[in-house]
Amino acid sequence: MIAHTPPEIVCPKTIPWDLQSLDALHATWAKSTRIALRENLSGGQPRRGTEVRLGWSDDFMHVLFLCQDPSPWATKTSRDDALWEEEVVEVFLDPFADALGYFEIEINPLNTVTDLFIRRTRGGLRKELRWNCEGLQTSCGTLSYGWVAAFRIPFASLGDCHPARSPVWRANFARIDRQRDEPCELSAWSPTLSKTFHITHRFGVMQFG
Repeated sequence: MIAHTPPEIVCPKTIPWDLQSLDALHATWAKSTRIALRENLSGGQPRRGTEVRLGWSDDFMHVLFLCQDPSPWATKTSRDDALWEEEVVEVFLDPFADALGYFEIEINPLNTVTDLFIRRTRGGLRKELRWNCEGLQTSCGTLSYGWVAAFRIPFASLGDCHPARSPVWRANFARIDRQRDEPCELSAWSPTLSKTFHITHRFGVMQFG
């Protein structure tokens, strides 16, 4: 049975990512916090595992996804395309932990990026694809057991939310696994117990160490 209380984690300070190494033994990733994604509907074990590593340096948050996948694939190569229709990993960040709005940044196995700001309105959620994460750096690669994706997210691109001023965020980290001969599977650090990741009260709590 999945806990009703969203998970909490400490994101430690590490050395900056060099924008090249996707090796989990690299100093940035080796000293990062590690979390495992759970199947999003039940909170159980997914068919294929995903490990996420989290850290931060003075001006950036660093995120690494390590995805088990026998045949990673994607076709979309345009910025802000509908990456969620294929295989993708996703980061959800609510720096002010108020559930009024949050940032979503996605990468597919071709290193294509979709970034948007999602605002809660009286009519529901409003997606603002015109927002770009200025200064975002990403990288992707393949492994013997799957694929890997790395994000370097500038705090300045998310507003006045540097950990020195805003040390506790709400966040989630997620993956869509679409094998061609199997049903689509959603997994998340904090499962939303739904067919969507966009349930803010299920976001976990992330504190910067």
